Amino acid sequence: MKLSITEEKEKLCGKIYTENMEKNLKKVKTGESGSRKVILALHNIRSTHNVGAIFRTADAVGISEIFLIGITPDPVDRFGRKRSDIAKAALGAEETILWQHFSDEKFLEKVSVLKEEGFKIISIEQGSNSVDYKSVEVEAKNLIIVGNEVDGLPKEVTDISDFVAEIPMFGEKESLNVSVATGVVLFRILGI
Repeated sequence: MKLSITEEKEKLCGKIYTENMEKNLKKVKTGESGSRKVILALHNIRSTHNVGAIFRTADAVGISEIFLIGITPDPVDRFGRKRSDIAKAALGAEETILWQHFSDEKFLEKVSVLKEEGFKIISIEQGSNSVDYKSVEVEAKNLIIVGNEVDGLPKEVTDISDFVAEIPMFGEKESLNVSVATGVVLFRILGI
């Protein structure tokens, strides 16, 4: 039986998808690819919906841990109860990824410790010293930092980064929603 062009495309795309999923299965399940470790930091992101969506994306790509910085809301409230607004967008991913909260100051201290441990620090931010995100290659240990949609990442964060990467924008708007940008960056630079 001859396949239609649509069926041939579906068959081909399905095969590519399966091969990619098998290739990345270990990373998706353990948060690592071989010996690669990736931590994601959410710096002063206000929206609970964005935080939940990022947790869901992070789970999909196998992020091993998420750092919540400053005003970024936690998946639980101050009484330890699950936040329904984050859980609604995360669909349970907030329970599958380790996370911890840092003040802005403690985060900078943690980044210094991670640098000493050999982590590559990658900030996603627009700026005069930023490179195209497609040129960034991850190493064995990586910290990827995304920031507030209005103010972006503060200079003290980009200054301690090994790379500042941005997504080129060709329309009239200067940026993407932070959860969308995080997904674009993670899937591309992690090679998924």
